[in-house]
Amino acid sequence: MKKITLILIFVSILVGASSHTKAQAWVDLFDGKTLTGWVNPYDRGEAEVVEGEIHLTSDDKFFLITEKAYSDFILEGEVKLPEGKSNSGFMFRCHVKPNKVWGYQAEVDASDRAWSGGLFDEARRAWLNPQKPNDSPSGNAFREKTKDSFKRYDWNKYRIQAEGDRLRIWVNDVLCTDYIDDMDAKGYIGIQHHGEDGQVYKFRNIRIKEL
Repeated sequence: MKKITLILIFVSILVGASSHTKAQAWVDLFDGKTLTGWVNPYDRGEAEVVEGEIHLTSDDKFFLITEKAYSDFILEGEVKLPEGKSNSGFMFRCHVKPNKVWGYQAEVDASDRAWSGGLFDEARRAWLNPQKPNDSPSGNAFREKTKDSFKRYDWNKYRIQAEGDRLRIWVNDVLCTDYIDDMDAKGYIGIQHHGEDGQVYKFRNIRIKEL
């Protein structure tokens, strides 16, 4: 009887370890070939796959959103902005209804303000980190901390880690935001076209690890 009990305990440990490993595995949100798992909740904007990249085009702002919602995770993805005036972001734990997306956004900022990696609350509270105005002590300290992390005309790797109420954002391995906020515990992942007509926003290597 004792031997059987020990075997059952051992099997239970193995099953638990296997489940834990599976839960920690990276999952590709974009397979490089199709837009399976993604939806456009807007009546505008186009998304297509071109040579392993998601290309977004539109004459007005829109977001491409995952079909699945996520809670605690590490999200990675790469973005390349078009030349000229442009702005984008990675939405996370966001909310969706027809023609509207709102919630947390990891900022992709091509302007001289240089707030890439900041935390923006889309269509709700606006800037969380840093704080407006652009030349505030918060904004200046943010620029000093993240100087040269964002590459204007190249691919930029974003890493977003959301665990409970702690939200962290890295740009090209530089920690830009480490912020506490408990408004949203779960939501969707999204990528943004800012609305400049004729501009193409590019994304690739998007993956997630649930925690």
